[in-house]
Amino acid sequence: MSILEDALDNPVWFSLTDTHFNACIDYGNVKFFHTDYGPFGAFINNEDTSIAIEKHGKLITDFFIVGEKPKMPLHYDEPIEYTGLQMIIYNKIDYPITETIIELTETHYDDLIDLVKLVYPEYFKPKTNQLGPYYGIYKDQKLVAVTGERMQTNNFIEISAVITHPDYTGKGYAKQLITHTVERIFKKDKIPFLHVDQTNLGPIQLYKKLGFTVRRKLNFWKIIGKK
Repeated sequence: MSILEDALDNPVWFSLTDTHFNACIDYGNVKFFHTDYGPFGAFINNEDTSIAIEKHGKLITDFFIVGEKPKMPLHYDEPIEYTGLQMIIYNKIDYPITETIIELTETHYDDLIDLVKLVYPEYFKPKTNQLGPYYGIYKDQKLVAVTGERMQTNNFIEISAVITHPDYTGKGYAKQLITHTVERIFKKDKIPFLHVDQTNLGPIQLYKKLGFTVRRKLNFWKIIGKK
């Protein structure tokens, strides 16, 4: 499958202009996910982002611009820079799935949110789970591991929220969920990718073992909104 990967250089922008345009707050050359769906925004054409940031800061306390460093409103603090690795995979993963994996529905919503709050609260908003399917493993009547599909473009789908309850780590649940999710994405004729903080060495090694490769570094600029 030969597909131009240019969209992945600005994945938030292309997600908001391709698949997820209905979840977009549009400030012209600056766009953000609606605050119920995600804390991310992006821009193109070296746009002066200061006006859009000021407007968006009235809707959400803390949020991110993904990509180039944004220009800030004068009365805002400088954004906090985080560097992520964008990783991609082109082949199915050869890892055995021995657990029962289910696609989560609204009936599982409270379980999903409770698990997310343990490790991933900043990036997950009330409707993030509506951006794509989320998959989970239950043990002892409790949701103990999840993985989902978040940002989507015409050709790519981001794997997100790879979470295992701290009491259930080391059992291969994350590997099985990633394997399952990758397979589901390939069945849609799209290519899976993901983002991970470059300092998060454990998950990076896990992804590499499963067959992901580092495509590029990508900056996430955290903006502290003004109340």
